[in-house]
Amino acid sequence: MHHIAHGSADAKRAKKRGSYNCGRCGLPKKGHNCNVKTPTSPSHSSISTFSAPPSEAFLSRHPQPNLRRALSFEDAIPAAGEPLAAFPEPDLDLDFDLDVDSSGLPMSLLWEVLRRLPPTGLLSAARVSRFWRETTKRLWRAAEELNVRVPARVQVGSVASMLQKCPGIVKLSIKMESDVDSTMLACIAFSCPNLEYMEISTTQTAINRINGDELGRFVSDKKSLKSLKMEGCCNLGRIVLCSSSLSTLWLSDLYSVSKMVFNCPQLREVSLEFSHQENDGTDLKTLVEGLGRSCPSLQNIHISSIHLSHAVVLALTAAQLRELRMLSLVLGSEITDASVAAIASSYPNLELLDLSGSGISDSGIGMICNVFGETLTRLLLALCPYVSSSGIQFATAQLPNLELMDCGMTICDPNSDNPTADENICELQHRSVANGRLTNQKLIIKHSRLKKLSLWGCSGLDALYLNCPQLTDLNLNSCRNLHPERLLLQCPGLENVHASGCQDILVMAIQSQVCNAYAAMENLLLRKRLPDGSKRVQVPHHLLSNESPEDDNKRRKIERRLCNVVVD
Repeated sequence: MHHIAHGSADAKRAKKRGSYNCGRCGLPKKGHNCNVKTPTSPSHSSISTFSAPPSEAFLSRHPQPNLRRALSFEDAIPAAGEPLAAFPEPDLDLDFDLDVDSSGLPMSLLWEVLRRLPPTGLLSAARVSRFWRETTKRLWRAAEELNVRVPARVQVGSVASMLQKCPGIVKLSIKMESDVDSTMLACIAFSCPNLEYMEISTTQTAINRINGDELGRFVSDKKSLKSLKMEGCCNLGRIVLCSSSLSTLWLSDLYSVSKMVFNCPQLREVSLEFSHQENDGTDLKTLVEGLGRSCPSLQNIHISSIHLSHAVVLALTAAQLRELRMLSLVLGSEITDASVAAIASSYPNLELLDLSGSGISDSGIGMICNVFGETLTRLLLALCPYVSSSGIQFATAQLPNLELMDCGMTICDPNSDNPTADENICELQHRSVANGRLTNQKLIIKHSRLKKLSLWGCSGLDALYLNCPQLTDLNLNSCRNLHPERLLLQCPGLENVHASGCQDILVMAIQSQVCNAYAAMENLLLRKRLPDGSKRVQVPHHLLSNESPEDDNKRRKIERRLCNVVVD
């Protein structure tokens, strides 16, 4: 009994006793005067805050999201290991006992480790010790950006509990795998008083049950909200948004919206994607007229609907949006060359024009080149059945500032099966058949500034000649009839060539040409001039050991230019 009592007394005393070693330098405390300064907190820190395990698609910001990417081509895409959320400098007013943990781990190092954990990891780390629990609390309170994936089994209450740990959240991105309703909006409104940017995306199995009235109340209550992006908006019905701070609005999967009013004087960017159903009863003409009246500062407009027509374009041009710089009207098969003329006369300063899926022809491209020759940097004409290789070639010759061009599915062979084509694309292909310009087309492009060129699905293209020194990305997916002997790529800056669905012999020809270009650049450092400067000679490899660090750095830069041929 005495031994047991003595052991229990030691255990009680052990809870009160601190470490025998100095928390700063690790030496025994007895008779020790420490001169080591307390570790300072990091000046800048960031955290990746998304539920584990994050999917690769989510980390790459959804390469093919429902939210249209045409309005943000230049957005930086974070890499797989790059932090997706940021923390300000933490205010760590800690006493001496919390400067290091029991194992001697400095506060600054622990902060750097914990801030890279997902929310589930932070919750687990809080159970390790009192020191770790206090650190995780400060991490939650310091969070300004949070990216969360909510699995189907997770209840809204769990999300609310996590959000309440982060009262300073400014940017919130939620990926819902279960149905989302007004309860989630109320949870966000209560837990994030300073919210400025919100994005709600859904998986294919999730349903967005939020209606227009609930969304309108949320926007009007959040006085600081600047950006709102939401997917799956098929149940809105009617939308009335009033906000003096909202500048960006993206809504996708809209269906039969009976009323849409935007009283947002600061709105700069709007993206509206409607479902591809024939019975969609949304009045697009009235919608566009309302945008012109209530949102005079609009700079970027994207509307995707199969019901876009020339009348809608006329309503848009009548709005006289003087600051408009980016216009995207997608899948409007009734948009014609007359629509292009109206756009060109009203908005001559456009920098981006996306008329993918429209009915414009080479004549419309001619009007685009005449008006936007000095301003246009991005032109997207995918799924335009009446555009030929001659029109594409003319556009690249007449638009000197062009940096991006998308001509996917414009030059199609109707006899070639395309597994990626849906019913709407097949219908566009049949229109190309009637137009009589389908196969055996040749494309020659010489451009000094073009950086990205997309020719995906151009199965009617059999010859391609490119001389674009700035080109970094080339998409040749499903160009099945392109002959390898009629392919010439003079693009030394190429970084990625997409060749999925191409013949093996074409893929080999692409790899051969880009590798030859790389080999020519690789040998630049292996040749030097004689002392009199008369002739360049090959340098023996045993002399390369005497190269300077500058030469070595230059060689590494050259090696990083190796082109990547992507074949799925």
